[in-house]
Amino acid sequence: MPALIIKNKLDGKALKASFDAGKVSIGSGAGNTIVLAGPGVSREHCLLYKKSGRYILRDLGSKNGTYVDAEAATGPMVLEEGSAIIVGSYRMTFHEKDAPVRVKSGARVAARPAPAAATEEEEQAEAEGGSGAAEEGAQEEVAEEDAGGGEEAPAAEGHPMAESEPLSGDAAVEFARFKKQIHENLISDKRMKQVSFAESSDEEVRKRTTAVIKAILDGFPGGVPEDIDRARLEKELMEDVLGLGPLEDLLGDDSVSEVMVDSWDRIFIERKGKIVRSQKRFIDDEHVVEIIRRIIAPIGRRINESTPMVDARLKDGSRVNAVIPPVSIHGPSVTIRKFMKKRLTAADMVKMGSMTPQIADFLELCVKAKFNVIISGGTGTGKTTLLNMVANFIPADERIVTVEDVAELRLPHENLVTMETRPPNLEGTGEIPIRKLVMNSLRMRPDRIIVGECRGGEAFDMLQAMNTGHEGSLTTVHANSPKDACARLENLVLMAGMDLPARAIREQIASALNLIVQIQRFSDGTRKVVKITEIAGMEGDVLLLNDIFSFEHEGFDEDGKVNGRTRATGNVPKIFDKIRERGIEVDMSILED
Repeated sequence: MPALIIKNKLDGKALKASFDAGKVSIGSGAGNTIVLAGPGVSREHCLLYKKSGRYILRDLGSKNGTYVDAEAATGPMVLEEGSAIIVGSYRMTFHEKDAPVRVKSGARVAARPAPAAATEEEEQAEAEGGSGAAEEGAQEEVAEEDAGGGEEAPAAEGHPMAESEPLSGDAAVEFARFKKQIHENLISDKRMKQVSFAESSDEEVRKRTTAVIKAILDGFPGGVPEDIDRARLEKELMEDVLGLGPLEDLLGDDSVSEVMVDSWDRIFIERKGKIVRSQKRFIDDEHVVEIIRRIIAPIGRRINESTPMVDARLKDGSRVNAVIPPVSIHGPSVTIRKFMKKRLTAADMVKMGSMTPQIADFLELCVKAKFNVIISGGTGTGKTTLLNMVANFIPADERIVTVEDVAELRLPHENLVTMETRPPNLEGTGEIPIRKLVMNSLRMRPDRIIVGECRGGEAFDMLQAMNTGHEGSLTTVHANSPKDACARLENLVLMAGMDLPARAIREQIASALNLIVQIQRFSDGTRKVVKITEIAGMEGDVLLLNDIFSFEHEGFDEDGKVNGRTRATGNVPKIFDKIRERGIEVDMSILED
């Protein structure tokens, strides 16, 4: 039975409401199936119903809006397992099956028995008609506290409380104005200067900072305005002083894959492949720069007018790029590609629809047979994620050396050396580029060399390594097709300053590389392996490309999801002969359509 875990953010109390497949109206009015009394909840706030096997949430023209996974519900929103719903001062977590959690008992919400499931015609009429506050559709169940007091309902995995209740209009302006005033007082307060960040423990620093914030708010002339949420204010001030400000919650939300700060008041996030605007904002441009410097300080990098661009990483491995004026015209900008906490396996990617089981088996066979593979794709297509997955097929008894601009790969192997580039110091010296690391890796007795991405002259050194006994090496390149990937490699070799004729470069590519795996991100946010192509040699001056697998795009369904299927082309790769020569059994059913 579906359920909502409902938490009142004002008093922390939580309850569970289970319901059948009927319509569930939510609001402060007595006629609703779930009555939520609290600030920001309209009389007829939103409606939850089932249609075509999916659960849909629709805002009913509420004053403060309804938010699903931090995105404003401007139309019908499809709920998924763990979706976070914000209604006024309440945060609800949706579970398609009854949530296996215990919650503290709280004030009961009004609820009535659920009716029989509504027909699609009724659901459509309800979605178009708007109201529905008088519909009955839920029965409330409040879990009893155990002897130990019970457990407060946690945020669903992958959907923690990443966004506070969004503010809008005058409320947002007033909150931002007051917060900026308090923030300035906090920074200049003598008591904050007495807090020893270096010598004290994190717990002690947090405790003393909290005391200073509370003291400033308590002593503020006229006190904290009644329409300002003090708990929220204290939390955000703590994040500004000790954490990464408005980025803290976004980085803690597992459903967010990328964070993009365009300016201090415009933050966008990528969730499930879609880019939406966040309600978070910084105080001003100086606040953004302060957070950037806080990010890059632990890894010894800097940013200023003479060095206005920087690449860095967070403690969890997330990739960070920051740009400030004069390069960034409208103020500092930050882009964070989050590091996935869970390392995706081939089974995970098959389940997600990124590849078929046949492709997973084929890639495993080729990696274990020590063929050289390049992963090609555009920005944000998931090249590094796929590279990490493919590298997991490398046998545990082999020595791996990885080379990256910013260390992102996470491999389970014990015999592993990870190297990362270094920017120049203040005097402009000491830089260690990726090409130098690739050349050095050849002296480290590697069984496999993995280069995070070839974007310059290191492509030549990588091809040289593949041609001189370092079989089974892996890398990625930015390109939109296997053919484009070969052309880009050719251009990258020329960037190394090698005055070689085109034919000589193509011969190197043909002898070094075995497979190109093309990955693509579609308009619905999904990422799929769309081609696996064998480099089968040369014919004259032209590289011969042999497609083994290909994704056939067949349009979109009614929900905007990509339709199509990946088919084996019927071409038998020449590398199968090499696999058999190495005594490895080949299951030809891999190539069956």
